Amino acid sequence: MVETTVSADEIARFGALAGRWWDPVGPMRPLHAMNPARVGWIQDRIAARFGDGVGVRVLDVGCGAGLASEALAALGHDVLGLDAAGEAIDAARAHAAGRGLSLTYRTGAAEDLLAEGARFPVITALEVIEHVPDPAGFVRVLAGLLEPGGVLVLSTLNRTSRSFLVAKLGAEYVMRLLPVGTHNWRKFIAPVALAGLLREAGLLVTDSAGLSPDILPGGWRVGRDLGVNYLIAAVG
Repeated sequence: MVETTVSADEIARFGALAGRWWDPVGPMRPLHAMNPARVGWIQDRIAARFGDGVGVRVLDVGCGAGLASEALAALGHDVLGLDAAGEAIDAARAHAAGRGLSLTYRTGAAEDLLAEGARFPVITALEVIEHVPDPAGFVRVLAGLLEPGGVLVLSTLNRTSRSFLVAKLGAEYVMRLLPVGTHNWRKFIAPVALAGLLREAGLLVTDSAGLSPDILPGGWRVGRDLGVNYLIAAVG
């Protein structure tokens, strides 16, 4: 496998977590907490681009066991969840079984779909780009999969001293919210750098927002602070 959009080490790391992916207090606890906020922001972008924002075809790249894929399908979208970790896809299919959602899953990499000539009006890649070997190549593949006028949304971690303290040391070593080794801070990417990669791939950046823990309700909120976690949207 050519390591452009996937890394064998990362596939193994996240595949090993598949059995606990849907445990809200397990190793994916932070993703469970932030999922409503990030999916709500994505839905707002979809609705702004496609009218009522219902029934749109969505590709969720690096979907893991399907936290965002299921949530987007529950909003009425036709979702394809894609991940290179077969164990995660198995867990995603098992969790979605019998829910009556317009949701399918596939094991593979984004370049597989690109080679088939597939195109999608909406693509999401959430907490993925910080784990790929070639971020620029990854963005180019996503851009190639996007229909003209389509919407691409990514979420990731900013490369700041605060993100090192909070998302690396704090989350992995102090609070034990994530397994040690989940993140490599050197692979975090600043919003301005990611916006540059999107523009180089021929996309127009339209919006960005920060994601921050909302301590009292126990969830996350969307705001202007991009210092640690953030979302960015672009159109083809």
